[in-house]
Amino acid sequence: MHSNGHIHENGAGIEPILWILFALVIVIYIAAGVVSNRRYKKWPLYRTFFWILGIICAAFAIIGPIANRAHMDFTAHMVGHLLLGMIAPILLVLAAPISLALRTLDVPSARRLSKVLKSWPLRILSNPILASALNIGGLWILYTTGLYGVMQQNVLLHALVHFHVFIAGYLFTASMIYMDPSPHRFSFMFRAIVFAISLAGHDILSKYIYAHPPSGVTKEQAESGGMIMYYAGDAIDLALICILFYQWFKATRPKESLAL
Repeated sequence: MHSNGHIHENGAGIEPILWILFALVIVIYIAAGVVSNRRYKKWPLYRTFFWILGIICAAFAIIGPIANRAHMDFTAHMVGHLLLGMIAPILLVLAAPISLALRTLDVPSARRLSKVLKSWPLRILSNPILASALNIGGLWILYTTGLYGVMQQNVLLHALVHFHVFIAGYLFTASMIYMDPSPHRFSFMFRAIVFAISLAGHDILSKYIYAHPPSGVTKEQAESGGMIMYYAGDAIDLALICILFYQWFKATRPKESLAL
């Protein structure tokens, strides 16, 4: 694949700003945890750990050596895709940021946030079918059309694609496992079926990439990228399946045993 100096140069100037923003997002979460601890029982430390780790994964997908290499190396691009679209969203959902926000905000702000969570746009976005379509459908469009090649030439488009990959990954994860208050809940069976279909869509796409390299990608790069997407993607999805089934098991267990 050809290297693109144009994006690389534009990205270099913005890197320090992005590092600061990522650090700020970590600091805000920790500060919210401190405030919350004064009012309620202690905010679990493991959730803070998940948040920090999730932000670091997202950061490494956008800035730093992996991100810089991704412009000329499809394998590195695929590692970045897994970090940004799959690993970071799971970690950030496990950090339950909305629950923390509701505990930290004053009553009027918390009520406003609750209202937003109950609104019809969020009902649509939190529907597992739509979340899966945005997540898997977006990837099909990226890798089976000329979009991947065009993205490498355009800084704004590059940023938009990365933003979509992250947001779609987060929405998908949050629609599958409920860690935060979710007014529009779906049954475990329904979520498991949607998950199975989207997993198949992800696997088929990785095989398609292996056989049909995206625009500007060599056959060797497409093969290694497709394999990373298939095997590593399945390993990450397995973690998500385990969480979903654990929640399902917990929800259907007799209540007396939960007290043990």
